[in-house]
Parts: sequence; C-alpha cells; structure tokens
Amino acid sequence: MTETPRPAEAPASPDASPPPASVRSTVHGYPRIGPHRELKRASESYWRGGTSAQELDAVAADLRRGVYAQLREAGVDDIPSNTFSYYDHVLDTAVLFDLVPPRFAPPAAADDRDEELRRYFALARGEQGALPLEMTKWFDTNYHYLVPELSPSTRPRLVGDKPVAEFREAAEAGFHTRPVLVGPLTFLMLAKAADDAPEGWEPIVLLDQLLDAYARLLGELRAAGATEVQLDEPILATDEGRAAVGRLERAYQRLGSLSDRPALLVSTYFGSIGAPALRVLKDSPVEAVGLDLVTDDEGVDDLVQVSGLGATRLVAGVVEGRNVWRTDVPAAAATLGTLLALTDELTVSTSCSLLHVPLDLEAETSLAPGLREALAFARQKAEEVALLGRVLSEGAEAEHTGGGGVRPPAFTDARVRARLDALGPEAYERPQDRGRPTEIPLTTTTIGSFPQTPELRRARAAHRRGELSEDAYKQILREEIDRVVALQEEIGLDVLVHGEPERNDMVQYFAEQLEGYATTSNGWVQSYGSRCVRPPILFGDVSRPEPMTVEWTTYAQSRTDKPVKGMLTGPVTMLAWSFVRTDQPLGETARQVGLALRDEAADLERAGIRHIQVDEAALRELLPLREERRGEYLDWAVGSFRLATSGVSPSTTVHTHMCYSEFGLIVDGIEALDADVTSVEAARSRMELVRDLGERGYKRGIGPGVYDIHSPRVPPVEEVEDALRLAVAHIDAGNLWVNPDCGLKTRGYAEVEQALRNMVEAARRVRADLRR
Repeated sequence: MTETPRPAEAPASPDASPPPASVRSTVHGYPRIGPHRELKRASESYWRGGTSAQELDAVAADLRRGVYAQLREAGVDDIPSNTFSYYDHVLDTAVLFDLVPPRFAPPAAADDRDEELRRYFALARGEQGALPLEMTKWFDTNYHYLVPELSPSTRPRLVGDKPVAEFREAAEAGFHTRPVLVGPLTFLMLAKAADDAPEGWEPIVLLDQLLDAYARLLGELRAAGATEVQLDEPILATDEGRAAVGRLERAYQRLGSLSDRPALLVSTYFGSIGAPALRVLKDSPVEAVGLDLVTDDEGVDDLVQVSGLGATRLVAGVVEGRNVWRTDVPAAAATLGTLLALTDELTVSTSCSLLHVPLDLEAETSLAPGLREALAFARQKAEEVALLGRVLSEGAEAEHTGGGGVRPPAFTDARVRARLDALGPEAYERPQDRGRPTEIPLTTTTIGSFPQTPELRRARAAHRRGELSEDAYKQILREEIDRVVALQEEIGLDVLVHGEPERNDMVQYFAEQLEGYATTSNGWVQSYGSRCVRPPILFGDVSRPEPMTVEWTTYAQSRTDKPVKGMLTGPVTMLAWSFVRTDQPLGETARQVGLALRDEAADLERAGIRHIQVDEAALRELLPLREERRGEYLDWAVGSFRLATSGVSPSTTVHTHMCYSEFGLIVDGIEALDADVTSVEAARSRMELVRDLGERGYKRGIGPGVYDIHSPRVPPVEEVEDALRLAVAHIDAGNLWVNPDCGLKTRGYAEVEQALRNMVEAARRVRADLRR
C-alpha cells in the first residue's frame, strides 16, 4: 500500500535541460461500463428482450462519448478509442477478422443488427446447439477474455469496421483519437487450437495471414484520418512472448514498412519485456513503444541496455493502472526525468489500461478521510498522467497530494503479528492418513452460491438503507436457505450448500467483516461481459473480530440430514480480488488473511460442519508471468491456504474451488494445497485439467465442472454424461465429484433447477454403468 499521504512539494526539475516541449500525456485504455454500470443494465435488458439493438447501440455510443469527454476534461492530450466492448476486446478482434468457429452461424443478412449481436453474444454466452468460447483470465488480472479457437482451415480476413466506425464517431463528436487494437502476436499466442486441429498445430502459424488483415485495417484507419494506432502486445511480458522475438521482428517489420499507414505505437504492459524484445522494437519502423515501468523495476534497466530508444518515442507507464493508490508524483517525475536522456520524445502514460480500476473516486463518500486521500481511481489517474505531462513539459507544480506519508498506528495490529510470529511448522500441515471424503462414486454437489433473486437483492438493499429491520431481513434469509436446501434434497444432490443468500460477493462479504479492509459503494470493475465486482481495499493488518459464516451454515445444516458445506474465500483470492497494500510483501498479507480464515474454519468445525470449502478461484490468476518468479509465489500462496485449512481435524473434508484459468502450469501447486477435494472449471476447456491430473496419477478428490454456468443454456443429460465418461477415463470414479464449474449466483432458478436435475441424472447413469 502507498503510505498515507501528505501534501507533496513540487518536484525538482528533472535532470534534463530544457525539458522537451513534446512531452504529452495519454492512457492505454479506460473503464467502459459507465458511471452507473449502464452497459451492464443495457446488455442484460437486451438479452431479456427488453431493449432493442438500436437502443443498446445508443447506450454504447453515449458511454464512448462520455469517456472521451472525461479524458479531455482531465487534461489528457492523446485519447484512445476502440477500447469499448460489449463483452470483451479479444472477442471483438476475433469477430473483426472473421475468426469465428463454424458452429456459430453467421447472420442471414449482412445488415441485420439483431442477428449480428445474436452471434456475437452467442460466442460469449453460448446458445442451444453451440457451446461458447472458452473463457480465461487476461494474464494475471481478474478480467476474463474469450479464447479464440483457430485451426489450419482458418482464414483471417477483415470483415468488420468497429475500430474505423468508433474513430469516425469520436471525430464527429470533436475528438481526434488513437484507435487501440489487440496486437497480432498477442492475439495468436492467446488463441487455442480448435478440437479438429492436428495435434501439435499452433495458431501462431497464421501470423503472416493475420498480418495481411491488419495491414488492410491500418490502411482503412489511415484513410479515415487516424494519425496513430496502438497495438497492444502484453504477451511480451511473458516467457513465451520473450521467446518469440523472431516473430515480433517479422510482425513489426511488416506492419511498419507499409507505405500508407498511421504511426504505430506498440504498447506492452504487465511487466518488463526484456532487452532483446525492446531492441527489436527500437530497430523496427514503428514510431513509439509503450513500457510498463510500475509492475517491476526492470523496464528502465532494459532501456539502458539498448542505449535508449533514440528517435522512437517512449510511452512511459509510470502511473499504476491496476491498483488504487495515488501516484507518488515527485518520485514519478524523477523517474521520467531520467528517461528523457534515453529517448528523443516522451509521452507519460498509465502502466496499462485503466479497465482494471473503478471509474471515479468522487462517487465514494463513506471512506475514512485518511484512506480516501491515499486513493486514485481511473479519473484521478488520468489527472495524474496529465499533471506529470505538465510537470515535464511546463515545469508545473504537483498541485495534489502524492505518496510518502506516515502510516497511522491503527493500520498495524501487533496482536496479529505476534500470533503469526508464534506459529510453528505444524500450523501448515494436516495428517496424511485421512481416508476418502465419501464412499459415493461421483458424489454430486454444487460450488456454493444459488441464484440471487431480484427479491433477495431488494431486501438486501432495503436492509442496507435501514428500511428493513435486522430481524425481518434475517427471516428472509432463513426462508431462502429453506428453499435452497429443500430444492437440493428434492433434486438428489449428495453434499449440499446453504446457497449464500446473505452474500453480495464472495470477497466483499468477508472484507466487510474483517479488520484491515475497506469496501466501496460504487467502485465497480468489469470482470467479464456484464459481470462487475467491487474489489475491496486491503489497507492494513487483517483480523477477524467474530465469526462470519457460522450462523447461516449451521442453520442450513439444521434443516437437513445430508452434509452441508461451509463456504469460505481463500487468502490468495481475497488478495487477488482486492486492491492490496504495497508496503509489505504479498505473502505476509496472505498469511494474515489465512490466519483469520483458520479461526473461521475452526468455529465451523466446532459447530458440527464436516465439509469446509475454501475457494481459491484466483490461485492461477496471480501466478507470475515469468517462470523464474513462480516458485516464490507458490510457496506463499500454498502456505497461506494450508495455514487457513490445517487447523481442522482429519475427519473434516477440506474442499477448494478454482475457475477460468489455464491450470496446467500449477498442477504441482494444486497438489501442494493438500485439499481433500478440488473443484475446477472444466466444461469450456473440455476436461483438459482432468487429463493432466490423470496423467500425473492424482489421488485426491477432483470435481471437474461438467457444465458452464456463465451461459444461459441448459446442458442436456447426454452432454453432461459424455463429460463424466471422459473424466472417468482419467480419474478413479471414487475420487470424482460432480458439480457445475462455478457458483450459480448469476443464473435464474428455472435454468439452474433443470441443469442440476440433468447433472444428477447423468451421474446416476454413469454410476449405474460402473456397478455392472
């Protein structure tokens, strides 16, 4: 965490004389959901049939114009466009270049907007007869992108005009913008081979064909009046991207050598890219390179190694785009001052798109003043970028607060630190001889949450406003738990959940009850599509004043003879889906959260709960992009989970859950968690992890998600049965659990009930065959 700030003095003039007049300011991208989540409401209304395509498009156009106006008002010089998306920018790129699997039928008429949107949303959400694209995390963030499916028969070609149309729309509104595109290397390296592709075939072989399509698009943007285009290549921050310098050189020699094109800014973020890749970009014909100078400290070293960028403009990402702490303006200005000697031309920017932070701090009125003064959301970060541009180019004063203050004593809890210091190795270990969690092959359960109905949401809002008494609110929650438990018993599930009607979000709910956390009222951030979350702010030492979940879990257990799972959110996920302090190592903060959860698990066990699920949905998400840093991460990530779970007896079954990530890189980490049962997303990825675990001889319980809850479609029994038979081929049936791939909070009861009935019937059929 940035220390609690004090007013900053104006920074000294950088060691460059005189500062160049060409120093400008920009951002890589901006939140697109709207100040009041207008995009979410309009999209969901369209899906329900309550909004026309024209009305949806009108909302989108208003949101885009609002972004341009807000950035201009903040003082940003160069404004990006084509950062808006109805669902996901990688999906937009696939549609733009006709990289759509054949199972998604094209619109019958080219000018049918409803059919165009139907197909677009079907790619993201699925439809009867067509499974959606796989969804996974965008690098090490909590944003989810749709994974393109490509094959040797794929033929990239420009068929859309979204970047051109949005550039023209902005121009008509009085804004000259810089269109932003996913770079060709990143797009292909994030894509996957379709099921019908030959073994060993990789999408990157389509690079030359895709470059032809990009070349045509750049020509159309130039013809429309664009003077610069941004090509995002965050893949260069990964080991795979760093190893692809030959392809990087081929791509940007090709695009940079086009005779009629806009200037090119190749933007990289989420970490340094290494001197070899930077040298390739420096020597290519591109006009500008964007570097993340916040995520690690290697970016400036890379610049020194290549002797600066010379005539290539540097877009310096010195304002953090993924966390909410204010920028230390004097320190950032000093860094920029050293960079002036390494490039002939400089632009000040954010480290990445501001998509990952809330829109505007001014919408928050209930945060404690000492904390609020330390924060900056997207709008404030845009102002910081503009301020730094003026500091460099005009010698302006830093007229707002920066970092560097003294932490108030309340942010530190000596009792928490003393408890952690007193722990021995035994606090992280469970007995190995624990037996199987259940004698039922293909045990059926769910991940945790059940649908949050409009009535339930209205009751929670009324309670929050003081319009519904505590007793009346609790009665509503008990009635909802009664309903959920009775439904699960009637469907025939084996291990039940209480449905989590009291929870607004799997992280925020706990953050509201833990010391050291603060929550926002309007700090919404897009997670995927219309799904938005409000990440809490972890600003100080973490502790648990009192039990958080025991009341509702034990009430549910009292309503049934079947076992009910207690549901907790794990320490890594509590960090990953929060904005976290930066004044101490993440591992130390994770141990504090793990200690609080350990107390909660002990209370659940004492109350008679014998299944406790500690969700680590984000374990893969936080994995460093470079292999050399992963061992240290997994050490503290696994350690904090084991601290949270190792205080229960051998007879208590510990579950965990992970979703929407590529898990192959952390199979060892999953095993090291030492959970009795691990539930994972597997529906969209076609049971890939199950095959990986089977090949390794995995002996613990595994619950591969058998259907995708992020799609409204109800899977037929045969589809779930096929998935289970595939799983049984790789994992002992006695170790297999049957569950959806994530919680059911965002779905409706009608589809949930039928999907779960189909899931239980599929499990019954496979069990029957196993007994023969």
